[in-house]
Amino acid sequence: MDWLNTLIQGVLLGGLYAMFAVGLSLMFGIMRLVNIAHGDFIVLAAYLALVLCNGLGLSPLASLVLVVPAMFGLGYLLQRLLLNRTLGGDILPPLLVTFGLSVIVQNALLAGFSADSRKLSQGALEVASVSVGEISVGVMPLLVFGCALLVIGGLQLLFYRTALGRALRATSDDPQTARLMGIDNSQLFGLAMGLAMAVVSIAGVFLAIRTSFDPAIGPGRLLYGFEAVIIGGLGSLWGTLAGGVILGVAQAVGARIDPGWQILAGHLMFLLILLVRPRGLFPRSVD
Repeated sequence: MDWLNTLIQGVLLGGLYAMFAVGLSLMFGIMRLVNIAHGDFIVLAAYLALVLCNGLGLSPLASLVLVVPAMFGLGYLLQRLLLNRTLGGDILPPLLVTFGLSVIVQNALLAGFSADSRKLSQGALEVASVSVGEISVGVMPLLVFGCALLVIGGLQLLFYRTALGRALRATSDDPQTARLMGIDNSQLFGLAMGLAMAVVSIAGVFLAIRTSFDPAIGPGRLLYGFEAVIIGGLGSLWGTLAGGVILGVAQAVGARIDPGWQILAGHLMFLLILLVRPRGLFPRSVD
């Protein structure tokens, strides 16, 4: 029974990792953009929620009403004003620019909030649980996993059931032909980055509720996101969820064997899958 509980907790943890990774999957699948600052934007969203909770008295989940549109706007402006200028055949310019953004965000947060760890409290919801037989499952982890399912399912519907989704897929497959057909690539890339940052904001708030955070933890969240994306397959949204679950279960099992093995077990699982399936489990362009 203890091992079953460990597996369940690992699956639910995988939902949070999938939320970290969905934005990366979107950006690579549509723009072939690898965002080194992705983890720092997750932390930025957590601090934005902190400011709103302290300043307006909102609960962390209620702060999403303001954090999500704010991060969407930031992503749109960053893409239109800066990142679109770096896209092209060479992958190095966007890597350098997003690395610079990572440094700027980390140091700005450090200057504004110090290096002290912070945490957001959701009150009774954090300790609430649901019992199924001898297994007790936290309500908050269930909420995070359910949100991951809703976000990925919503993005799937957007890509395959709307005109915007068809335009995004066409631009991803052949940007030059899409432009000849009257599609504004710069506008679409801005919207894609806005969507990615909206998902980032949700992940950041859930992270802040689950554990403590500080300005320096962004690169670690980026690493988990990268591993989930690569395990699932570059550009595959449902594959990203599978990658997050596999990573979460590996960490949970590692912690069960020895607490010191938690992080190492996830990295070893990532390397093992990379050796067996170098392109990931479900590699697609945008799915």
